[in-house]
Parts: sequence; structure tokens; C-alpha cells
Amino acid sequence: MKVFFTHEYVYTAGVYSIVVLSIIIALSIFEWVTTYSTWVEVKQGNLAVALATAGKTFGVANVFQHSIIANDTVLEMLGWGAYGFILLLFVYFIFEFLTPGFKVDDELKNNNKAVGLISFVLSVSLSFIIGATIK
Repeated sequence: MKVFFTHEYVYTAGVYSIVVLSIIIALSIFEWVTTYSTWVEVKQGNLAVALATAGKTFGVANVFQHSIIANDTVLEMLGWGAYGFILLLFVYFIFEFLTPGFKVDDELKNNNKAVGLISFVLSVSLSFIIGATIK
């Protein structure tokens, strides 16, 4: 049985499943902390929310990518992935803090594409910084 789990295809499918589940959990947590309903906004064609959500998704996946490369065990990968997600969650709050002239959630809900693009770039760029530090 041990040989079965060390097979590359099985390992890839297992890690893939774990990361997909982790992204779903991360997006659920982001949904909980935002004041708008992500999927309602996306369904209505809100590009700003779609950009912000895409950045969050890419950011979490990028952190996991670096974690997979740097770690030998699934448990270490999960630990770094969770830690990276927490840091990305802080990006959301930092962006809100750095824009006292407006509320990021309100601007995203109002389809402010400029705010959506900045949110996307912040999530993606800082995920590379987080990923670069994973050992």
C-alpha cells in the first residue's frame, strides 16, 4: 500500500485536492470578512470583485506552489500554506487601512475597477514575497 501512495500520479492528485480544498476554504473566509457577496457580484458582471477574487485565488495558489517546492511533507506544505493565507488576509486589512478616504469593500461592490486591479496586484505581488521566504 505504501508504494501506491508514493506514486507520482497519486501524490499529484492528492496535493491538487488538498490545495483546491484550501482555496475553497480561503475564499470562504474572504467571503466572511467582506461586506459584499462575491459570487452575486461576479454573476452580475462586477469586474472589480472578479479581479480582487482572482488575485486572492492566485495568491493562495502561489503560496502553495512555493510551499510544495520547498517542503518534503504534505503537513509542512499545509502549514506554510495556512501561514501564507493568514499573511494574505492581512493584505486585505492593510489595503483597507491605507485607504482612509474610501472603503475598499464599498468601492469593489460599486465595480471600481481601479480598486479591483490594485487589490489583484497586492495579493499577487505579496504572494511572491511570502513564497520567496518559504524554506
